[in-house]
Amino acid sequence: MKRILFAISILMISMLACQMTGLSSPAQPTPVLHTQSTAPVLPTASDPAEMGTTLETLYQQVLPGVVAIQTGSAEGSGFVFDSEGHVVTNQHVVEGTNEVEVDFASGFKAHGTVIGTDTDADIAVIQVKAPTEQIHPLALGDSSTLNVGEQVVAIGNPFGLSGTMTLGIVSALGRTQFSHASAEGNGFFSTADIIQTDAAINPGNSGGPLFNLNGEVVGINQSIRTDSFNNTTGNAVNSGVGFSISINLVKRVVPFLISNGKYEYPYLGISSTSDLSLSQIEALNMDTFTGAYVLSVASGGPADQAGIRPGTKDTSDPNLKAGGDVITAIDGHPVATFDQLLSYLVTTKSPGDTIVLTVLRDGQATDVTVTLGNRP
Repeated sequence: MKRILFAISILMISMLACQMTGLSSPAQPTPVLHTQSTAPVLPTASDPAEMGTTLETLYQQVLPGVVAIQTGSAEGSGFVFDSEGHVVTNQHVVEGTNEVEVDFASGFKAHGTVIGTDTDADIAVIQVKAPTEQIHPLALGDSSTLNVGEQVVAIGNPFGLSGTMTLGIVSALGRTQFSHASAEGNGFFSTADIIQTDAAINPGNSGGPLFNLNGEVVGINQSIRTDSFNNTTGNAVNSGVGFSISINLVKRVVPFLISNGKYEYPYLGISSTSDLSLSQIEALNMDTFTGAYVLSVASGGPADQAGIRPGTKDTSDPNLKAGGDVITAIDGHPVATFDQLLSYLVTTKSPGDTIVLTVLRDGQATDVTVTLGNRP
């Protein structure tokens, strides 16, 4: 049986993240987010012995809400989202099927129906019919309060070993990855607000919860970055670089998947890069800067209609045009990287919303109002 986990080969990583064409649409009504269970009260750990007690207590408290998912040809992980029997997992775990088997920690097994999927963020919702005593919703945390270095715990079904717990730290915040949805023209849309962790994540962990030490879900384990694969099975080998979808994005998307079966993303219509090298900054004739440099603007898109300018002037780098706007803030929030811009958009905004971009243009700061469209 295939164990599900996306592996991102280092050799295939491109740092260019794109949003392509699209037009404005009315804002989508916001469904009600169902009240979640209360996080367990865990002891504060000040030494290794107390930490062990904290982890044991956490495991006992949250395990009933963690599930294994079987699709017949693959297996992954998930967790109980609410008291109505909705289970959240990755979209790639259930891809190609509408009916799955959901295995609870108690040993109870139930049929589940996929009722909504989102290929952009790689999230899916399964409706499970199970007795009330089997439904244990997990408490949801606030991923915006996470700090690099904070300890986190992953629980899931790696290699079919259900209920496996691993410990690590938050390695980085606000990462972006290419989503599974391709854009018109070249490239892919971007999944934003990704948590990087060194907690061991392996095939079968996909869709399982990432916890803080308060026992709150702060992410959905989704993929690893590696250039090593098992020669016998072809499975990716954990390298200590794992990625989880932030729970704040999950909390925004899942209610729409439950009510509508889909989620509509806000669309700006620009392409940028998560980082510029020193030589690229010099090619742009800049001393240095922080912000999101606008490489291109989708014709007729929201940014284009608002007058956002892409680079148009040739430079010493044949793949880089100078003269583009540098976005330094959005709605007054400083933007140091394109990743931060995307994270703000996907976790706080909807199609039809208006934003104010502060851009550096010809050495002068100016504000540009943009009405967000609907990601095509």
